[in-house]
Amino acid sequence: MKITIEVDCTPEEARSFLGLPDVSAANNVYVENITKAMQGVSSPDQLQQYAAALAPMGQMGLKLFQNFVESGMKAASGSKSSD
Repeated sequence: MKITIEVDCTPEEARSFLGLPDVSAANNVYVENITKAMQGVSSPDQLQQYAAALAPMGQMGLKLFQNFVESGMKAASGSKSSD
């Protein structure tokens, strides 16, 4: 037997129901800081430096995200990884 339950709610309602904290204020501050920093970017190298400094896990987080995106692109295009 299979039972399916569908819940129709907003992300805020789901967060409240699950007892998760509201991090929208912290997220707004983070986005504002990134936006301010990116306004002065004039080259790809400068953008990479800013991104590495602002990433939550620093350079390691940036590399992890880059690998994730590259893997997703490979999977979407149907090519196989050579790793």
